[in-house]
Amino acid sequence: MGYVKWLGHSAFEILLDGKKMLVDPWLENPLSPVKPEEYRDVDFVVVTHDHGDHLGNALTILKNSNAKFVGIYELAVYMQENGIPGERVFGGNIGGPMKIDELTFILTPAYHSSNRGSPTGVVIKGKEKTIYHAGDTGLFYDMKLIGELYSPDIALLPIGGWFTMGPVEAAKAVELLKPKVAIPMHYKTFPVIGGSPEEFKEEVAKRGLDVEIIVLNPGDKYEF
Repeated sequence: MGYVKWLGHSAFEILLDGKKMLVDPWLENPLSPVKPEEYRDVDFVVVTHDHGDHLGNALTILKNSNAKFVGIYELAVYMQENGIPGERVFGGNIGGPMKIDELTFILTPAYHSSNRGSPTGVVIKGKEKTIYHAGDTGLFYDMKLIGELYSPDIALLPIGGWFTMGPVEAAKAVELLKPKVAIPMHYKTFPVIGGSPEEFKEEVAKRGLDVEIIVLNPGDKYEF
């Protein structure tokens, strides 16, 4: 039994194949039901890019635990420069599968910006499920390739607009990716990212897509 738990904004706690991980752990976001200090038993910390609302509390969590870091190469170097032992740091680049502790991580493109290395999404492949966290991104047609190559069961997609896809673009992303389940994220943390899950669901319905839209409240789990 695994799960995806939304921690507000783009932060998720995921249990997959018995491994607990945090993705984009900005746990001081206004919607977060948890504090960074609560995580001392994490296996992985995955960061899609180094903006503060995604890199967040990654260093604190890594220092408080024995978690392994997964992210773009330049961000991995930054982690080592800030005291995380090299044997716990796994830096890769876009499109190269990384097999770590029986899970496979694939960094994917993201149409966004960053200060260290390229912004990314991430596909996490386990025996139980394949999960795609899109990171911060606009819509791009190669999402179709992500769908064809990796067949994600669960897609975690930004819908807020302004800095990322809005509901219309995210619905098209669902059409390209063809996941079984889509979970919206990165919305209404601040007024400027005002895209709503209701509009996202409406846009998906307009396209007649065979997907289950799961809208989580912060702290809620989708179990599988």
